[in-house]
Amino acid sequence: MIVLEKLSLSYDGKTIVVRELDLSIAPGTVTALVGPNGCGKSTLLRGVSRLLKPTHGSVYLNSRDIHKLKAKELARQLGILPQSPRAPEGLTVHELVAQGRYPHQSWFQQWSSEDERIVNEALTTTNLALFADRPVDTLSGGQRQRAWIAMALAQQTQILLLDEPTTFLDLAYQMDVLDLLQSLNAEGRTIVMVLHDLNHAARYADTIVALRGGQIVVQGTAEEIMTAENIFQVFGLRSTIVTDPVTDTPMCVPIGRAGARQAKSPDQLNGRVQEPTRQLP
Repeated sequence: MIVLEKLSLSYDGKTIVVRELDLSIAPGTVTALVGPNGCGKSTLLRGVSRLLKPTHGSVYLNSRDIHKLKAKELARQLGILPQSPRAPEGLTVHELVAQGRYPHQSWFQQWSSEDERIVNEALTTTNLALFADRPVDTLSGGQRQRAWIAMALAQQTQILLLDEPTTFLDLAYQMDVLDLLQSLNAEGRTIVMVLHDLNHAARYADTIVALRGGQIVVQGTAEEIMTAENIFQVFGLRSTIVTDPVTDTPMCVPIGRAGARQAKSPDQLNGRVQEPTRQLP
């Protein structure tokens, strides 16, 4: 269980990016953080992972303040994949994935056959076993992303935090990565990820948390929060909500200016678009 209480985050101690935010993330679930650029999604993830110290409030992992945990103890419970990570030039996939075993090493317990087994298992899970000796920088975008996920898997943490894991990937690779994360969640892992694509969030997340201006505007299941009014409040965008023909989850269809001009009927333009009840923050 991850619990955030009145969490405020800032990079300079003055300009608050995330403001007095309360949030609970249940174990074994997938949570997607969505919202416009600059709303605090990535900053929130950095706060949850202890990469950013709170200006105010606390983050608890299983009822313990994460800032009171030793670094290796936290790393054995929580893995993070930052946005657009870079590996040192020439580092092989196997060497990268092996870095995930660092929290389990000590001066008296060096690399073991168990470590090797876990690394190979992570490579197999992410379909990278055949690429183990390849330099990371020679892989495709989707393969590189899977290599970083494999490293997080090698940590053997129950919680994975991912900042825009599908960024810069083509559609096929996006689905590949999201399907992998769904499989990991089915095995019991808790997934928290920042996503830009609302429809991906609706398909893959148990809970969607929509932010704007460093605060939560709305949170809940896709069915609960994917409404035209909520999309307008969060993104300032007019839209219509239809049913995804593959998963039966809500799907957002943006209208935009061009769409408003080309709407075939008033119902297409207005029938499912609720007028906003409050001004944008």
